Amino acid sequence: MLFTTLDKLDDRLWPLAKQLYEHSFPKEGRKPDGIIAGMFRKMSCFLHTLSNEGAVEAMALSGLTGGGSILLIDYIAVSEDRRDEGIGSQLIQRITEWAQNEKRLDGLLIEVESEHTPANEQRIRFWERNGFTITDYEHPYIWVPEPYRAMYKQLNQETDWLGDRSGKKLFRYITAFHEKAYSKK
Repeated sequence: MLFTTLDKLDDRLWPLAKQLYEHSFPKEGRKPDGIIAGMFRKMSCFLHTLSNEGAVEAMALSGLTGGGSILLIDYIAVSEDRRDEGIGSQLIQRITEWAQNEKRLDGLLIEVESEHTPANEQRIRFWERNGFTITDYEHPYIWVPEPYRAMYKQLNQETDWLGDRSGKKLFRYITAFHEKAYSKK
């Protein structure tokens, strides 16, 4: 599988990744095209893909937060016919290596739905298998009905970007990312 990371949305890879993104997330659960395009214009954002013979098998959208030292994985999707083959884990491993070796980042961060449903618990187990630790703090958003929890993967053991590890500090990074993504500037 070919791993690619782009800091711009191109005319070749993005349409293939976008198709997978749109197929994987319902319209109300994904960012609109204009927001994504704006993120790449005004923020340090990345498109990560795993491709096989020109087909995008997995994709992720991410961006820097925490003063540029933390990578927030905003969305990840795996082609429906390739799920349960370990491709999502391969993508996370490649993103981790890229973040650690090329970007020298302190850590990776995600947010997961904290409502106790089989689907949410399966997603949390996926992230835990990939080295992420879940926090206790449940963050209520005003624009979505369910609360979220932060999960993190520390890459640099010499920094203390996690704070008390409760998750509250991590949501300041997550919130800052989303505020900038949706800002008009």
